[in-house]
Amino acid sequence: MPSTLLWFRRDLRLRDLPPLLDAAADGSEVLACFVLDPRLEARAGARRLQFLGDCLRGLNGDLDGRLLITRGRPEEKIPQIAAAIGAKSVHISADFSPFGIRRDDAVAAALSGIPLVATGSPYLVSPGRVTKDDGSPYKVFTPFYRRWREVGWRAPAQSDPTAVTWIDPARIAALPDPVNAPDPVATLDIPAGEAAARYRWAEFLAGAVTDYSADRDRPDKPGTSRMSAHLKFGTIHPRTMAADLGSPDSGPAAYLRELAFRDFYASVLHQWPRSAWHNWNPNFDSIELDTGPNAEAAFEAWKQGRTGYPIVDAGMRQLAGTGFMHNRVRMIVASFLVKDLHLPWQWGARWFLDQLVDADIASNQHGWQWAAGTGTDAAPYFRVFNPTTQGEKFDPDGDYVRHWVPELADAPEVHKLKAGRPAGYPEPIVDHSAERTEALRRYGLIG
Repeated sequence: MPSTLLWFRRDLRLRDLPPLLDAAADGSEVLACFVLDPRLEARAGARRLQFLGDCLRGLNGDLDGRLLITRGRPEEKIPQIAAAIGAKSVHISADFSPFGIRRDDAVAAALSGIPLVATGSPYLVSPGRVTKDDGSPYKVFTPFYRRWREVGWRAPAQSDPTAVTWIDPARIAALPDPVNAPDPVATLDIPAGEAAARYRWAEFLAGAVTDYSADRDRPDKPGTSRMSAHLKFGTIHPRTMAADLGSPDSGPAAYLRELAFRDFYASVLHQWPRSAWHNWNPNFDSIELDTGPNAEAAFEAWKQGRTGYPIVDAGMRQLAGTGFMHNRVRMIVASFLVKDLHLPWQWGARWFLDQLVDADIASNQHGWQWAAGTGTDAAPYFRVFNPTTQGEKFDPDGDYVRHWVPELADAPEVHKLKAGRPAGYPEPIVDHSAERTEALRRYGLIG
């Protein structure tokens, strides 16, 4: 019987998985594998590795212990595994990130004639499919979104793992040594794995989606789906989610728009891979940024949630404590770093990539560039979030701040602290009004 290799990466599920359909299309026996790449392990914080490990343990359980997990460079391990089982093909979900493209090109070259077959992707609409009439990519989200809706997407793939003849790796002597899934013993605030993703999604659909458009900006409410980490690791496909969002009601429509933003940023990174670490808009390359010991000290205060601005500190402590931060608060803390502290957005982006369980290179980097005004947004340089008024607007009773900043648990008017600062809570490290003026001055020098 012919055999194929199914190489999991950012698609740690068995349902709605097009590569699984292709791998087993002609009755082939299928070996499932995951390669722990030391380069990616080194870049992931403990919580993200924990989430990955839990996902792999769940996937292995769903495969009755027949998932081969090994460690090494994929261009070495995948050809070795394919040769060991006599695979006629290797099946993957396409990866459009700069790193993923380089890795897959290296693997394809090393396979020496065995085809590397990419089917589907982690996105509703894969990068490169949403273009203008002349074939050029979109640089602005709103027209991208209109065309994105027109292009559309397929129905969920009807992959059935019970219909597949799975190869037990324990019976193949020539396979590379197996390793255990990562387990850094880090605490997660949400469970990982395909079953957990589907349970959480059903829970969201039964409740919070109705008021999502109104509540998604409120960190003091459970108004978001908390699906970002599941999308990051592919324990659910956005196509599955979109199929459940068929209602035109405001909540589902607003959520679908967020899935479109995810596709947009992936497309921007795919078209302009340099934008992962450099300004998408090079006009801002000359902007004045702070460096040196004082800048480093300010950065440390920001990371530790010791800026003296309650909503900023609450967000940074939520990040440190859970590996997650509410999206509205991500925008607030990012604006504070680049507009109040005048630090490079890359510093914040790198810290988020280290800390966030859901860290995604496209969404993270371009979200930071949105805050910094160096990305695809049309005229963003004058947008400087006031952390106090943002806190009052989106955490009006102060519940979010009081939860994450225990020093302020009993403080009245928690965002302004007019009654004074409790012992142990710092004074503001900068004056927002003065730094707003300074930020606008610096941006105004860009011509």
